[in-house]
Amino acid sequence: MKKTVIISTGGTFNKTYDPHKGELIIDCTSKAVKEIASKWLCQVEMVNIIGKDSLDITHHDRVELLTKIHQSKYNNIIIVHGTDTMDITAKYLAKEDIDKSIILTGAMVPYSLDPIEATANLASAFGYIQTITSSGVYIAMNGVFGRYDIVQKDREKGQFILL
Repeated sequence: MKKTVIISTGGTFNKTYDPHKGELIIDCTSKAVKEIASKWLCQVEMVNIIGKDSLDITHHDRVELLTKIHQSKYNNIIIVHGTDTMDITAKYLAKEDIDKSIILTGAMVPYSLDPIEATANLASAFGYIQTITSSGVYIAMNGVFGRYDIVQKDREKGQFILL
């Protein structure tokens, strides 16, 4: 198994219902990601940063993410990211010519409401990163895998597709 770090930035994947506020909030501890990864038979390092819905991620947040990637001793990185701006972050990272394999994944439905999609996406990203032989930025969502520039969110269908 390739040594891998999971960087969790928040997103729908990590949302939980707050009964006091009556709304979904980001769990900045990434309990969902930790719960899924704890079932794997290998050690995975976890890093929590940003803790936002992807619609709220700023250029400064992307710079922070890039810094964490550069600081990481790992060459295989999975980023849990919100799906609405996953493509923007992927393009930003790809422009930086990072000599690491990076896969962005997330969920359309919070793990806390229905764990199946989030679990499938994270597990798929972990399996996909084991097969990648070149550096670059990739997306693994809804059973679709590929370089960031050929995987896109189809908002009408509510799923990711290959271009």
